[in-house]
Amino acid sequence: MVTTNPFLSPSTLPYELPPFAEIRDEHYLPAFERALAEHLAEVEAIAAGPEPATFENTLVALERSGALLGRVSAAFQNQASSHVTETLREIEPRVSALLAAHSDAVHLNAPLFARISALHEARDTLGLDPESLRLLERYHTTFRRAGAELSAGGRARLRELNAEIAAASTAFGQNLLAANAAGALVLDDPAQLAGLSPDAIAAAAQNARELGHEGRWVISLKNFSNQFELAALDDRDVRKRLLDASLNRAQDTNGPLAVTLATLRAERAALLGYDSHAAYVVADRTAGSTEAVTDLLARLVPPAVANAQREAQALAELAGGTVEAWDWAYWSSRLRKERYDIDDAELRPYFELDKVLHDGVFHAAHQLYGITLTERPDLPGYHPEVRVFEVFDADGTGIGLFLIDFFARDTKRGGAWMNSLVDQSALLGRRPVVVNNHNIPKPAPGEPALLTFTQVDTLFHEFGHALHGLFSAVRYPFFSGTAVPSDFVEYPSQVNEMWSLWPEVFAHYATHHETGEPMPERTVARMREAALFGQGFATVEYLAATLLDWAWHTLPAGADPGDALAFEAKALHEAGLALPAIPPRYRTTYFSHIFNSQYSAGYYSYIWSEVLDADTVDWFRSNGGLRRANGDTFRRELLSRGGSKDPMAAFEEVRGRGPRVEPLLERRGLLT
Repeated sequence: MVTTNPFLSPSTLPYELPPFAEIRDEHYLPAFERALAEHLAEVEAIAAGPEPATFENTLVALERSGALLGRVSAAFQNQASSHVTETLREIEPRVSALLAAHSDAVHLNAPLFARISALHEARDTLGLDPESLRLLERYHTTFRRAGAELSAGGRARLRELNAEIAAASTAFGQNLLAANAAGALVLDDPAQLAGLSPDAIAAAAQNARELGHEGRWVISLKNFSNQFELAALDDRDVRKRLLDASLNRAQDTNGPLAVTLATLRAERAALLGYDSHAAYVVADRTAGSTEAVTDLLARLVPPAVANAQREAQALAELAGGTVEAWDWAYWSSRLRKERYDIDDAELRPYFELDKVLHDGVFHAAHQLYGITLTERPDLPGYHPEVRVFEVFDADGTGIGLFLIDFFARDTKRGGAWMNSLVDQSALLGRRPVVVNNHNIPKPAPGEPALLTFTQVDTLFHEFGHALHGLFSAVRYPFFSGTAVPSDFVEYPSQVNEMWSLWPEVFAHYATHHETGEPMPERTVARMREAALFGQGFATVEYLAATLLDWAWHTLPAGADPGDALAFEAKALHEAGLALPAIPPRYRTTYFSHIFNSQYSAGYYSYIWSEVLDADTVDWFRSNGGLRRANGDTFRRELLSRGGSKDPMAAFEEVRGRGPRVEPLLERRGLLT
C-alpha cells in the first residue's frame, strides 16, 4: 500500500490536482483508514503536548494536521456524488461511519478542548491579528457546538446519535440514486415525445441506448419535482406519467428515513441545549434565530400565493379548463409565448453550451475580475467528460484549477453544485482546485448541447460558487473559499447570475449555433419583459420546500411526526402552501439537500441569501455594472475573505450598510 496508493503522498500534478488517472476504487478505504489513524495521532499529540497551550502549538498545529485525510476525503466526497461506482456505493456507509466517529473523537477530546478554552480565555492578551483571533473564536465555538462541554454520558449518547444520523443520511442518498434510475420514464413510441425539440429527442434516444433500452426513448429524472420536459411534451398522459414518477420516487425507502433523521436531529439538538435542530443550526448562521427566518418566510408566503393564483387563472383561461400540476409548465410555456412571444424551443439554438461557457460565463468573469481560463486537456479528471481549466489572474499569475462536469448520468446525483478538491491556504502554500457539477442532458453524438435559459442561469450561478473558492486569499484552511455560514454561501453565486442577462454579456454569447446570428433584439427585449413571468409559481414552489424543511427540523425532541407523507401534507397545509397544482420543488423523499447534504434546516438560505444578492445587484447597477473597479471591490472585500471575516461585516464593506429586503420583493414581484 505504501508504494502503490496514490493518496499517500501529495500529488505532483499542478496545484496538487488529485492524480485521478492513478486512483482506483480500491485505494479509498485503505487510504481513509490510514488517514484517520494518522490524524488522530496528530490530534492526540497536540492535546497531550507538554508545553502550555499557545496559538502556534495548538491552533496552527491543528490547521496543519490531517493532510492525508484532506486529500482522500475531498476526492471521495466528490466522486461519491459525481460518479459513484458499485464499489464506492458499497464502502460509502463504512466511510460515513468512520468520518462521523472521527469527528467525535476530535471534537470530544477533553484535553484538546481544555487547551483551546485556555487560549480563548486569554485571547485579548495574545496579540493575535484579526484572522488568527477569528480562528480561535471559531474553533472554540465549533467545539462547544460539537458537544465538548457535555458530561461523559452526554458525550457517549452524542456519539451514538451522530453515528445513526450519518448512517441514515448515507442510506437516504443511496436510495435516492437508485430511485432516480428506477423512475426514469421509458417510452416506446416517438409520437409520445411530440413537442420536444429534435436534439432533446435524440438525447432521449441516446440515453436509452446507454441504459440498455435500444430502440426506445428514456427521460431520466432530475432531482426536483417539475422536470424540464413538462414544458414541451404535448401528450398530457406522458406529462402526468413523468410528473408522477418524479413526485412518487423513494417513498417506501426514504419516507421512514426522513422520520428517523428528523427525530434523531431533534434529540441531538436537545442534548446540546437547543429547542430544535433548526434552533441549533441558525444560532451559528447569519439569520441568528428561528424567529428571524420564520418572520421572513411569513412575509413572503401571502403575496407569493396571490401571484401564483393569478397565474393559475391566466393559465386556465388559455387552456380552456383546469390546469393540473402536470399541465402547469406546459401551459405556462404557451402563455409566455402568447404574451411575450417567447418560445423556449426557439431560444435554445442561441444557447450552445460551449459558447455560453466561454463567451458568457468566462467572458463576464474576465471583464469583471480580469481573469482568464485556459483548458488543460493534459490534466486528468475523475471521469472522461470532466474538463479541466487553469485560471490566471490579470497579471498572468496562476490562481488555481477549475473542473467542470456538465452532463447527467446514472452514477451522478441530481442537481448542480460546487465541490472543492484542494482548499486554498497561505499557511500550507496551497492554491485552490474546484469543481462545478451539472446535470445537463447529454446530446446525441455529433449534436450540440443546447440549453434552456434556466440552465444558462445555473452555469453562471455555479461559477459564482467556483469564483468564491478560486478567489480565496486566507491564511488558514479553516476559512478557505466557501467555508462561510450556509445562509451566506449562496449569496456570491446568486450575484453572479446577474451577468447572464447583462446586455454586454448576453450579446457576446447568445448567437445562433448554426448561423452565428445574434438573438434578435426584439426577442431579447421580450425576454427582459418576461423577467417577472412565472415568479408566483417559482416562489411558491421554493417556499413550499423551504417550509417543509422548516417543519421537519423545528420538531422538538420526543415529537413523533408519524408517517412522512402525512406529515408533509399537514406541514404544507399549515403553511398555506397546499396548492395541488404547485408541488414543492422537493418533496420529503427526494429532498437530498436536507436529508443527504448540509442544508438541514437551511434550505431557507437561498431566499435569505437572495436578500443580500438583490441588494448587491442594485449596488453593481448604481456603480456602472460590469466594471473592473466593481469586481475588484467585490473580490477584495468579500470573495477573497472566505470565512475569515464576519460575513455580514464583509457585506457591509461592499454595500456600505446593512441589507434591505425591498429589492428582493421587487425582483420577485411581491411588493403588491
